[in-house]
Amino acid sequence: MFSKNKLFSHHLNRTSGVALIVTALLTAIASEIKVVPFEGMEFRFGLGSITFFLFILIWPPVSLIRTGIITGVIVVCFRLVEDIVLYEAVAVTSLLTHLPAFLFYFIFALGLHLIKIERYKTHPFILGAWSSLFDLIGNGSEQLMRHGLLYQANLDLREFALISGVAIFRSYFVVGLYSSITVSEHKKRMQEMLEVGSELYAESLYLQKSMNHIEQITAASHDLYRKLKKKELHQLSVQALSIAQEIHEVKKDSQRILSGLTKITLRERDDHLFLSDVLNLVVMANEKYSELLKKKIMFHSHTTIDFQTDQQIPLLALYNNLTANAVEAINEKGEIHFELFEESAHTCFVIKDTGKGIPKEDVSIIFEPGYTTKFNEQGVAATGIGLSHVEEIIHRLEGQIHIETREKGTVFRISIPTKNIRK
Repeated sequence: MFSKNKLFSHHLNRTSGVALIVTALLTAIASEIKVVPFEGMEFRFGLGSITFFLFILIWPPVSLIRTGIITGVIVVCFRLVEDIVLYEAVAVTSLLTHLPAFLFYFIFALGLHLIKIERYKTHPFILGAWSSLFDLIGNGSEQLMRHGLLYQANLDLREFALISGVAIFRSYFVVGLYSSITVSEHKKRMQEMLEVGSELYAESLYLQKSMNHIEQITAASHDLYRKLKKKELHQLSVQALSIAQEIHEVKKDSQRILSGLTKITLRERDDHLFLSDVLNLVVMANEKYSELLKKKIMFHSHTTIDFQTDQQIPLLALYNNLTANAVEAINEKGEIHFELFEESAHTCFVIKDTGKGIPKEDVSIIFEPGYTTKFNEQGVAATGIGLSHVEEIIHRLEGQIHIETREKGTVFRISIPTKNIRK
């Protein structure tokens, strides 16, 4: 255990060291993309501070102060080498010119350390305000140090206002960029969680249906046991009782699994979505699925109604099953159309595809568990429970489903009472 902890600690330290060096080097390089606003002065506005702040937010260092010190040192050294190699500058003069830049990165990192930046990552306005303040203090300290070393003029009111404006702009620019990245990541995670949740919900329906069958088999086995016992067929009655007991154990295990699945799917429903969000998630997931199958499929959607729903998991399971079937029914390229509208207090979902369609003689049995037209490369049939899930979900939501099969394509029309899916 000790060696494992030691190995983990070594790996963590190495990762932190890499992050620190990368932050410092990229900051030094980015700082050379600059604007010098005041003529005759070495003061500059560069992308270094933006890069430094963004890396701190995205890749939080173990020690902010150490990161500020090392970044400041590397920035100064980078500029010093640049001056000596490219401009043949005197080393001492160049060092005095760029040394104040160290103060900016140190003060900025120190400020973020003192406020404990992690507390404000979910409060972008406050984080931007703190960053602007430290940026301003850092730039002001840098200019004061430069005045002491090089006897450059102090900033007047106009120049101070410019520094303040730039501090606010680049602080909120970084915070906004970071927020957009985190929102994008959050959406991606939520999509993945909802997709998993919808699959678990569909499977829980199948498990619940199986449990009803298990209950019937248990009752029948126990009834058989009593009849055999009454006829004094001892050996057979004991065997029937044993079967009933084993089935009862299977039922208890299934109940525990179903309870866990139900908790997960109910928890996934805490973040309510709009119907349009559900549709977008389905489209995105099945665009990826069609690419995986190397098919060129165009997705079109037309909606005239939208509201927040607390049934996003069942709707995702419903929509995903039908859309995935549509994708599989299309040979190489085709189209899938979605319509969403309200009619007589019912929300209507329509899915049309340009696939191979369903044989008319099969329409009456497609919702039967086990029905499938899909086989893998080895000729093994699919489970055939997807459409039975769809029917069960619609039944639970007190809705109806109608099918139209054509020479080229299938149309599924679903109607669900709006009150049952509207939050």
